[in-house]
Formats: sequence, structure tokens, C-alpha cells
Amino acid sequence: MNKKVHDVQSIHGDDTYLYLAVDGQHYRIRWEDCSPLLATASSTERNRLEVSPSGYGIHWPDLDEDLAITPLLQHAEALEHEPAA
Repeated sequence: MNKKVHDVQSIHGDDTYLYLAVDGQHYRIRWEDCSPLLATASSTERNRLEVSPSGYGIHWPDLDEDLAITPLLQHAEALEHEPAA
């Protein structure tokens, strides 16, 4: 199985959404559409994340949660510009 590599420019979140700037495009996805664990996590737990060096996935060490970026983007809403951090 080929793992798609992404160019991840930024990732941040607010109480409702995870925001991603990936491959030159901006996206948002509701936390509950990411994972049940992230939907109930605190903002501190959500904000401590690591992007894999290849750009394949995101890891939340406080939650031991790993998500691949490609499936996230399939359910994300594309935005015309970068939202405020």
C-alpha cells in the first residue's frame, strides 16, 4: 500500500474545527468527524500534536491517537483562505 506524502504547512484547531494547510490548500474538519477521541479531548490535548516527517499523518501523543492525512482531507471542507489561528 502506497502512503501518500503531503506537504503540511500548518495545523491548528479551535473548539469546533481542526484546520489544516496541506499541499497549498486550506481545509477544516469538525473534531467529531476526525475521531471520537479528539471530539472529547481538551484543547490542550488537541493542540499538542506532531506531524510525521513524511507528511503522512498526525500524532497526538497525549491521547495516543494517530490519523492519516489523506482520509482526513476526504472529509474536510476546502477553504478559500487560511483561517485565523
